[in-house]
Amino acid sequence: MTDLVSGSEVAASQNPQPKPTEIKIILPTNAYFMSGIRDFTLSLIRNMTDFSEQWAFRFQSVVDELCSNAIEHGSSSDDTIEIRFLNLPGEAIEIYVEDHGTGPDGPLTAEQIREKIAKNKAMDVLQMGLRGRGLAKIVSEWTDKMEFFDTAKGGICVMVRKNLHDDKFKEVLPDAMDPTHIVI
Repeated sequence: MTDLVSGSEVAASQNPQPKPTEIKIILPTNAYFMSGIRDFTLSLIRNMTDFSEQWAFRFQSVVDELCSNAIEHGSSSDDTIEIRFLNLPGEAIEIYVEDHGTGPDGPLTAEQIREKIAKNKAMDVLQMGLRGRGLAKIVSEWTDKMEFFDTAKGGICVMVRKNLHDDKFKEVLPDAMDPTHIVI
């Protein structure tokens, strides 16, 4: 007996979806290593995704904010943080940053962080001062999804996702192709 195969099944078998690529990096909690992560992020976005040059620079800032927070608030000086990049070809990029909750602020819960961000998001930038803008103003504006999770080790994992096919890309001004010009 012969099975009938639909045209869409044939097309799918001839053009299989590319597999997601996951890269995991474990860093000591030392700001010295941040320049390497910034360079790696830029290279990854430029060479492994379909995001523009402008978004490659934005992701550098997003990763920098996430890692800086994990180092400064979530981990002690003799600990590590974990960064995972998940490239979903033609769909999105997801970035995960996890700390162990051993930082000077003591272990915070994901709910406490969500509350802090909501409070900072509601403030005008001029009211905020120099601190508290990274997650509330930069990361949340340049990603489509930002979630916080409590980990089994007592720390926090933050996941951000940026979809490749985003209506915001259509709203970019003509001169925004210059990577020195930032539109949020």
